[in-house]
Amino acid sequence: MILTKYKLGEILDVTRGASLSGEYYATEGEYIRLTCGNFDYQNNCFKENKSKDNLYYVGDFKSEFLMEEGDIITPLTEQAIGLLGSTAIIPESGKYIQSQDVAKIICKEDLLDKDFAFYLISSALVKQQLSAAAQQTKIRHTSPDKIKDCTVWIPELSEQKRIGKLLRSIDRKIELNRAINQNLEAMAKQLYDYWFVQFDFPNEEGKPYKSSGGEMVWNEKLKRKIPNEWDNCKLKDFINLFDSKRIPLSSKDREERKGNYPYYGATGIMDYVNEYIFDGDYILLAEDGSTSDSKGFPIVQYIWGKNWVNNHAHIILPKNEQYLMFTYQMLRSIPAKQIETGSIQKKISQENLCEYNMVLPNSILIEKYESIISPLWEKRKLCIEEINALIKQRDELLPLLMNGQASVNSDLLACILSYILISVYRNLGIISFAGNLPINTKTTISRL
Repeated sequence: MILTKYKLGEILDVTRGASLSGEYYATEGEYIRLTCGNFDYQNNCFKENKSKDNLYYVGDFKSEFLMEEGDIITPLTEQAIGLLGSTAIIPESGKYIQSQDVAKIICKEDLLDKDFAFYLISSALVKQQLSAAAQQTKIRHTSPDKIKDCTVWIPELSEQKRIGKLLRSIDRKIELNRAINQNLEAMAKQLYDYWFVQFDFPNEEGKPYKSSGGEMVWNEKLKRKIPNEWDNCKLKDFINLFDSKRIPLSSKDREERKGNYPYYGATGIMDYVNEYIFDGDYILLAEDGSTSDSKGFPIVQYIWGKNWVNNHAHIILPKNEQYLMFTYQMLRSIPAKQIETGSIQKKISQENLCEYNMVLPNSILIEKYESIISPLWEKRKLCIEEINALIKQRDELLPLLMNGQASVNSDLLACILSYILISVYRNLGIISFAGNLPINTKTTISRL
């Protein structure tokens, strides 16, 4: 494959967004201003910014700053390490305003394929150049001119299109799986809230209990009314905590132990290591640092398989391990302020958890909830495993394709697109299919 050397400015244009006056920021409106919070830089994709509540803009702005679906954007400010060089694609037309911290990438279509450009900008080659040229202030910045000054080597347009199509197809499948998972999570939470928060579980006639006049009785310990025949208990009587097994690893330790097992912290996977200390399905609840989400509920994770967990997350199982789904949703519904301590540095200690008074439904209802939700949860786990497999394949392919060590021919493209199509059908329930991506990336590329 022949690669041609260019400055990015020869094959694309970069425009800065509008300077938007703070006096027109609002909590509701027709248009949303883009910020660096719209970049999921770890997954290199667009995300809705939930870190602020004044993201709407009600002032005047030029129409050229209103984004269209499919526009490529990249940040000009590094508000988190690794953010410069990230890319995202606008998901909807006529909704988002390009602000001054966000640049828009416009391809010269006779030289550069748009899908290929998305991965080119976020490649290690470009990111390294942007990082080296960034202004060394407390928060580092780049500029449209510095982006255009980056040097790249790219293949001919037809090869760019094949590479872009392949990588975008993988990312679209990842996006689809994430959307499926969000729906499954929402369904599980909605049913939990309906039954165990609103108390409208099915009565003996199949009607909603509370709404149909079901008897509610005062519970002195909970200071509220609950359904007749329900009870309360301390959380310590319902769950087990595995405090002594939580072992922290420093960044140096993790570097020396690089491997395939997830290393979990309070809010998610921090790294991958070559050993594990837990094996099975567990629930994690953040202990310190970021203990609650934007809505004031604890940060709770559901994990499974072989993994390592540090000392910033409590590891929890219900005493009856058949109640995992119920326990996960129950922990997510506890107001964090009821179990947190500390004014500035929040902490949820083992004692806080153990002494919390919880509503205890009858076991028949919990078991019924588990029977409905468990199959959905298994589907969710399968989607996540598939996401991880696709990300691994994409990340192995990406540097090889972008630096010319590999090319995409019709056999490889057909193989991966067929797998993605089968996987989509499976997730939609049209067919049953099991298995991982049917190629070893590196050997297949070299063979093809």
